Amino acid sequence: MDKAVAAGRDIEALVRDMTLEEQVSLLSGADSWTTNAVPRLGIPKIKVSDGPNGARGGGSLVGGVKASCFPCAISLGASWSADAAYAMGAALAKEARSKGAAVLLAPTVNIHRSGLNGRNFECYSEDPALTAGLAVGYITGLQDNGVAATIKHFVGNDSEYQRQTISSDIDERTLREIYLPPFEAAVKKAGVWAVMSSYNRLNGTYTSENGWLLTTVLRAEWGYDGIVMSDWFGSHSTIGTVKAGLDLEMPGPTRDRGEKLVDAVRSGALSADFVETSAARMLTLIERVGAFDDPEIPAETSLDTQEIRALIRKLAADGSVLLKNDGILPLAQARVKTIAAIGPNATVARIMGGGSAQINAHYRISPVDGLKALLGDDAVLTAIGCSNNRLASLVETPLTVAFYQGTELAGTPVHVTTAEASDFFWFDMPNKEIDLDDFSVRISGSFTAERTGLYELGLTNAGLANLFLDGERVIDGETDWKRGNNYFGTGNDERRATVELLAGRRYDITAEYRPVDEKEDGINIRAMRFGIEYVLGEAEIDAAVEAARAADIAVLFVGRQGEWDTEGLDLPDMQLPGRQNELIDRVAAENPDTVVVLQTGGPVEMPWLSRVRAVMEMWYPGQELGHAAADLLFGAAEPGGRLPQTFPSRLHDVSAFGNDTIGYPGRDGHVEYREGIFVGYRHFDRTATKPAFPFGFGLSYTAFRWGTPVLSATTIGEEGVSVEIDVTNIGTRRGSDVVQLYVGETDPQAERPVKELKAFARLTLDPGETRTAGLSLSLRDLAYFSVEDQAFRADAGDYDISIAASATDIRARLTLTLERNWIETP
Repeated sequence: MDKAVAAGRDIEALVRDMTLEEQVSLLSGADSWTTNAVPRLGIPKIKVSDGPNGARGGGSLVGGVKASCFPCAISLGASWSADAAYAMGAALAKEARSKGAAVLLAPTVNIHRSGLNGRNFECYSEDPALTAGLAVGYITGLQDNGVAATIKHFVGNDSEYQRQTISSDIDERTLREIYLPPFEAAVKKAGVWAVMSSYNRLNGTYTSENGWLLTTVLRAEWGYDGIVMSDWFGSHSTIGTVKAGLDLEMPGPTRDRGEKLVDAVRSGALSADFVETSAARMLTLIERVGAFDDPEIPAETSLDTQEIRALIRKLAADGSVLLKNDGILPLAQARVKTIAAIGPNATVARIMGGGSAQINAHYRISPVDGLKALLGDDAVLTAIGCSNNRLASLVETPLTVAFYQGTELAGTPVHVTTAEASDFFWFDMPNKEIDLDDFSVRISGSFTAERTGLYELGLTNAGLANLFLDGERVIDGETDWKRGNNYFGTGNDERRATVELLAGRRYDITAEYRPVDEKEDGINIRAMRFGIEYVLGEAEIDAAVEAARAADIAVLFVGRQGEWDTEGLDLPDMQLPGRQNELIDRVAAENPDTVVVLQTGGPVEMPWLSRVRAVMEMWYPGQELGHAAADLLFGAAEPGGRLPQTFPSRLHDVSAFGNDTIGYPGRDGHVEYREGIFVGYRHFDRTATKPAFPFGFGLSYTAFRWGTPVLSATTIGEEGVSVEIDVTNIGTRRGSDVVQLYVGETDPQAERPVKELKAFARLTLDPGETRTAGLSLSLRDLAYFSVEDQAFRADAGDYDISIAASATDIRARLTLTLERNWIETP
């Protein structure tokens, strides 16, 4: 069959024309980022790219083609805006195409269960309704522009602890009400084209070979017609995954399919129908992304436009949450002669979390950069105060990277390139002559000490490595090497060495690396990271206090960064790392006009809260961080976000820590979700525990008056009901408010939460403007999942409708009546 026939879109005929070997070839990747082509039949390969806060393409996390860095998912979640999610998805479609990709590996819709999940920042919310609404907007934005979304991780990947093997033990009601709804909405409302199975097991069975999950629920009940792909190295069998409904094994080359799958069909161990069905789904995806019409995968390019920059800056503000403000914000520029920008996140732009979310951003605007651009250099005093990094600071000077054939660094390099920072992750080799399993690398550069004193060097490696300073080995990354907490659990814990350096002297720094053929749960990662930093102490905190004393306003830029909030590693607690709490206390004691700007991937404890005048959470807002921070502090933009996750006063107020049978985060290969449906605010309502800041909370620079809500009917039928409420901006500034609708059953027959979010509307209003928030409710919104009926069930009776500004700020209550029992079979 020639290419023209393939472009005719007769998928069934095309499958029939394929040999078994050709069909099987479509069911695994060709390499890390592309599928296999079938040139004989004009079937092109397609490329995928990591997301969700930027399209990285196939390059490395640091040295690849530059890409736009958007706000992380929890920041988008804090916007409570499906329109914002759509705009971001549409922009990311262009970004993906600039990297030759037709499929973006996003969005991530796992639920904020504990606050300690290393990927909390990559997920939208603790609530399935908010998560679903944003996911639908994001997916639609991507797919309206021809790029497939890949919703992930299906399902139960709600922490990083032993994620490749752990069994998330979740009862069916909890799955149906909390963890599955975002995926269900993606299928039924957005028509998502791809789903990624998670690494973990679900109730004992790997999700990649869980037939109940992938076939019974996803395809038979929800009507899904797209593909399911594995997470990278997340496939564990040949026959089991194909029969369960896993279409695409990633990455390539294949480990479980290829000849193994052909032999399984030839021997009769597996029906050819399974292969044909999956091949047809792969062809449908290729058709949907337009690859039959335009089969060429172009070279990666860098897309950097003013339109995208402006969108990122706006999204950063829309997702920032003002947690406390006694009237000091927004600052009046004419009255601020000097401002002290203090803290480990002041001069370093913490724009994104770690792991596969990382991209090589076009640029990084730090808070100090943004403030100086607004106020001028002389008006901004700076002081780091203390550090908050988990790993030694990267060497960010030009580095020469020389690749050798073989693992002994012998002979002449076969490829030489450069890098801007000392973090390396090799998915593919830069030269086809280099064997991914049989190479070595020497990285060389120089470091100039800014001051005399003690410095720490750090090295972590997936593979074997050594670090040299002026030709002397200072860190041995080979002897007694063992796996630790880095590189998704395949790299060792960072090894450190302390040296004394002289100010102004340049030191040669060299790292040598070679891979080892040792797979952990099917994963063989080749990566290395090294760094060097001055050891901070009392002098730095004293300098921060002095800067605060000398300034009109002290702003502390504190929190975490991508070494803490990262894939592959959960957080140890909800404390600010290092001496940041002490730094805030000491600065606030010196300058009464102290503001704290947080950057974290989730909730954090705030023992200093009563001693500062304002607190703003900015998350990881992308490359425009510094400009957005200046906009927010001085009122050019409003912090428009509302919390998508409850901020508890202390860690053990969180529901996951009531898990006394298995223990959080798990034991003996299992983690039991004993809190069931009582996640987030549902748990706080149930236990009458007061959080530090409730779900849905956020302050504004303006004020709003809410009218009286009106129900379209007092009884609900198949057509559902609607609620309308007028919101007026009674302040002097443009601003946004979020109307939240919660439902609770008045006299429940089953155990149910006090209330559950079912609808929301974000309104942006000019001073004096009034707009109407329209919120819809269906019968499903009143229902719980009845295990006995194996159906969603709403019992006859009265339901409490709460119109609220947060989970604890109820503005109005209404009563809705269901006259007869309602059951919806999945």
